[in-house]
Amino acid sequence: MAQARPDFDAVVIGAGFSGMHALKSLRDRLGLKVRVYEAGETVGGTWYWNRYPGARCDSDSYIYCFTWDRQLLQDWEWSERYPEQPEILRYLEHVAKRHDLKRDMRFNTRVTGAEFDEANDLWTIHTNQDETVTARFLITAVGTLSHRNIPQVKGLDRFQGRWYHTSAFPKGGVDFTGKRVAVVGTGATAVQAIPVIAQQAKQLTVFQRTANYCVPARNGKVDPEVVAARKAEYDDIVRRIRESPFGQEHYPIPKSVFDVTPEERERIFDAMWDKGGFAFWIGNFQDMLSNPEANEICADYLRRRIRRTVKDPEVAERLIPKSHYYGTKRQPLDTNYYETFNKDNVLLVDAKTDGEIEEITERGIRAGGKEYEADIIVFATGFDAMTGPLKALNLRGRGGRKLEEAWQDGPHTYLGIAVAGFPNLFTITGPQSPSVLTNMPAAIEQHVEWVTDCIEAMRKEGRRRIEAESEAQEAWGRHVNEVISGTLFPTANSWYMGANIPGKPRTFLPYLDPAGLGGYRKRCEEIAARGYEGFALA
Repeated sequence: MAQARPDFDAVVIGAGFSGMHALKSLRDRLGLKVRVYEAGETVGGTWYWNRYPGARCDSDSYIYCFTWDRQLLQDWEWSERYPEQPEILRYLEHVAKRHDLKRDMRFNTRVTGAEFDEANDLWTIHTNQDETVTARFLITAVGTLSHRNIPQVKGLDRFQGRWYHTSAFPKGGVDFTGKRVAVVGTGATAVQAIPVIAQQAKQLTVFQRTANYCVPARNGKVDPEVVAARKAEYDDIVRRIRESPFGQEHYPIPKSVFDVTPEERERIFDAMWDKGGFAFWIGNFQDMLSNPEANEICADYLRRRIRRTVKDPEVAERLIPKSHYYGTKRQPLDTNYYETFNKDNVLLVDAKTDGEIEEITERGIRAGGKEYEADIIVFATGFDAMTGPLKALNLRGRGGRKLEEAWQDGPHTYLGIAVAGFPNLFTITGPQSPSVLTNMPAAIEQHVEWVTDCIEAMRKEGRRRIEAESEAQEAWGRHVNEVISGTLFPTANSWYMGANIPGKPRTFLPYLDPAGLGGYRKRCEEIAARGYEGFALA
C-alpha cells in the first residue's frame, strides 16, 4: 500500500531562537522541506512578545546568541553586557534576513491542533488561518515561558484604568508619566521592570506575594579589549559553554562553604557580588543548593546586603525572603531594584504583612481590606511554565490520546525531547531537559543538533517513525526526580515546581544533570551512538 506523501518533511511551531535554528538546520543542512508557524508577526519568540520596560537578557551577550554562525560571532557588536529587548530582536531579525529564513515562515498564524496519523506515520496540523497541512515530523519550538499566567482576580473586568501582562505590552510601549501604577509580582520580570517604571510614575505600588533574593546584574558597556579577546577565542568559548554545567562560563567552587574561613568566605562572596550576573547563584560553593546549613551562610550574606541598601528597616525585612532557600527560585538580576524602594513615590504592599490581594476595584486594587488606587496595573505574574505552551497546542498522539491527558499528573518525557505515544514529535527544550537551568541558546542548540542528527540517521536507514519507549520514559522520569530530590529545589513553591499555577501538579519541570549541560549533552550523544537506545524506530 502506497504511503501518503506529506506536504512538508517537518513543521516547526515557533520562530524564536529554537524555531529559527531548527529551520536553518533541517532545511539547509539536510535539505528538508520545512514550514514554520509563528503566532507573532515576525521572528523573535520571547523577544517579540516581552516588551515590558527594562526587558533584557540575563546571560552575557557574548554567549546569548547563535554559535553556529561563526562569522556573525565576529561581525555582530552588542552594545551592553545584557542587551535590551529591542537589540536582541534586531539581532534575530538580522539572522533571519542573513539566512533567508522568513521565506519558509508563516506569521500571525497559531497552531490550533495536531494529530498523528498512524496509518501514514504523519502529523496533520491545523492553524487559525483555516489551513491544514501534513508533515513527517512535528517540532515544537514554543519556548518554555510563553503561556502567560493572568491571575483570576475578582473584578478585573470592571477596572476603569488600563492593565497589561508583561508579555503583552503594546509595541509603542506605555507612558507611565504622571500615572499611579500598580505592579503585581516580584519575580525576575518585575525586578527588571519596577526600577524603570518608578522613574516615570507619579506613584508606584508594588504588590509582593513572595520576596525574592536578587543579585546585581552589573550591566554596562563591555571593555573593547575584552570584546576583542573573546572574539579571538570564540572556538574555545563555544566548546567551554557546551561542556559547562549551565551553558555559561560560571563554575561551582569545588569545595564546601565550610572548607574556608569566614573571612575567606566573605572575600569570595564580595568578589561574586562585585562581578555581578549569575556568579553568586551558579558559581557558588558546591554544597549551597544541597546543604541547608551551607545555604543559610550564603543567604545571610544577601540579607545583610538588602538591609544595607534599603533605608527603611521595615521595608527591608519585607523584601527579605522567609519561605524558601536561596537559589531554589529563579535568580533575578537587578539594577537598582532594592534602591527603588528608597524612593518617596514607591510603596511596597506585602501579602504576608499587609494582606493578600482580594479584588480589583474600579479604581485600583484592594488588599488586606485597603484600596490602593491605580491608573495602570501591570501583571508581572509569569507563565504556566514548560508544560503550558505544549498543552495549549492540542496535540493528539497514537489512539487520539491528548498530550494534556498523558500529562495529567505532570510531564512524562524521554530526555525532555520526546514523548511516548507521540511518534515523530520532538520538543525543543521540553520539560525534563536542562533548558531553563542553563543559558537557553546553548540548550537550544544542543537539542536542535541532536534532532537534526536523528532525522538524518532515520532517512539514511529508511525509517519513517521514531517514538520514545514507555520503559525508557519512566526510567528517565525516575532519574529526573532522584537527582532533584538530593537538592533543596523541591522545598520551594517555585514555577520550577509548577507551584505558581493553581491546580498544576507539583513536580520539578526542568532537569538538573549531575554533570551539568555538558553531561546531558554527552548522555544524549551516547544514546544516539547506541542506535537511539530507548526509542522504537520503524
